[in-house]
Amino acid sequence: MKIAIKGIIFAAVILTFAGCKNTSENNGPNEEPINSEVSLWLTSANETTLLEKQNVALNFAPAAPGGTIIEINDNQKYQVIDGFGFTLSGGSAELINALQTPEREQLIQELFSRKDDAIGINYLRVSVGASDLSSELFTYDEVPKGSTDVKLEQFSIEKEKKDLIPVLKMILTVNPDIQIMASPWTAPTWMKDNESYIGGSLKPEYYQAYADYLVKYIKAMEAEGIKIDALTPQNEPLHPGNNPSMYMEASDQAEFIKTALGPTFQTAGIKTKIVIYDHNADRPDYPISILNDPDAKKYIDGSAFHLYGGSIDALSEVHNAHPDKNIYFTEQWVGGPQNFGGELQWHVENLIVGAIRNWSKTVLEWNLAADKDYNPHTDQGGCTNCLGALTIDGQNVSRNVAYYIIGHASKFVPTGSQRIESGIVAGLPNVAFITPEGKKVLIVLNTTKERKSFFIQDTEKAVNTSLAAGSVATFVW
Repeated sequence: MKIAIKGIIFAAVILTFAGCKNTSENNGPNEEPINSEVSLWLTSANETTLLEKQNVALNFAPAAPGGTIIEINDNQKYQVIDGFGFTLSGGSAELINALQTPEREQLIQELFSRKDDAIGINYLRVSVGASDLSSELFTYDEVPKGSTDVKLEQFSIEKEKKDLIPVLKMILTVNPDIQIMASPWTAPTWMKDNESYIGGSLKPEYYQAYADYLVKYIKAMEAEGIKIDALTPQNEPLHPGNNPSMYMEASDQAEFIKTALGPTFQTAGIKTKIVIYDHNADRPDYPISILNDPDAKKYIDGSAFHLYGGSIDALSEVHNAHPDKNIYFTEQWVGGPQNFGGELQWHVENLIVGAIRNWSKTVLEWNLAADKDYNPHTDQGGCTNCLGALTIDGQNVSRNVAYYIIGHASKFVPTGSQRIESGIVAGLPNVAFITPEGKKVLIVLNTTKERKSFFIQDTEKAVNTSLAAGSVATFVW
């Protein structure tokens, strides 16, 4: 799904207002800030500018006389946003936790606080047990082959107390309101028909035991001070080749939810949202068929998607079929080594703009951190070239393209913001929000090979600006 963008030539963004021209490059740290009604943060395709505030005057004048216009209409509102962020894999937590205390604390502040020099991540996804980006395979209730533990007497999250839970607790000190979605890659192997970490399906006779297992997980995390806001019953249920993984047809997921997971959550007083599917946009029939079952639907909050297959507008197909249920975008990887300009354009266009314009409440990139060799990951099926948003090489931390993709939204669009109408313009895919504080945010990408001039029009006033080829801008006023 990744698009290589060739021949992108970066030129300084030119900003014009009332016949005067100002370059959008920073005037330098020693120069006085320019008074501006609109703040502009820029990332260029060639990496010369990386989520940097531009010291330029962008001030509103009477409505645009003509030309290319992105019109903002905050009278037309859409979904409320939960957040933008990443999967905090077990491997990511391991690398972050291995940093020296000052560097680790500084990094947590940079990632999760709402300070001026931070990107304000406000949503995370974690795995229930191991994912394919964990150092080892485990669930919370493994027993010797041929044994079972239906009463879950061996259940323990002790392995998470080494890295994941300590890192989550550090994050919560910086952002106590961060929302967390949990996704299992597999049930305990004794619950599966092949008794393996890879593939296999959940045996119906263990539906109740698995529901109890997930309740125990949520309560165990709560006992550590970590609230699980939402849970998907299975990561990528149609991909049994991952390590770990588990195959789950739509009919089986519906049966599991309506006969076991939903009633068990209800009886146990669990408020964690149940979010179905959690796989590619090429199969909107999967969540729709589950939601068509009223006995399952009553327990379900919404549907989650990845985009390794299909088209992002499939999210709207599911929304239109069941507009009373939410949509989430929960995973997309960047493969290493990165093509910065190409990945920047594809992910902003399809996810930051595309997923949100198709009703998603979240955009989550896959994997917060990996080392320079794309470790940790499991053997025989784990992702061998998943590039983290961060590369952590010992005590050295570098930032990759996914950091800037998410940062262009998370830094400016806090939880509780709402998508508002913004005009669709050829070559300038965009999305707009209004924050709980009443600020307006517009994210714009130039997908053409030339600089594009345009007006941002808000009711009876407009500001004139332009954006270089392949660049991404976030405007705030």
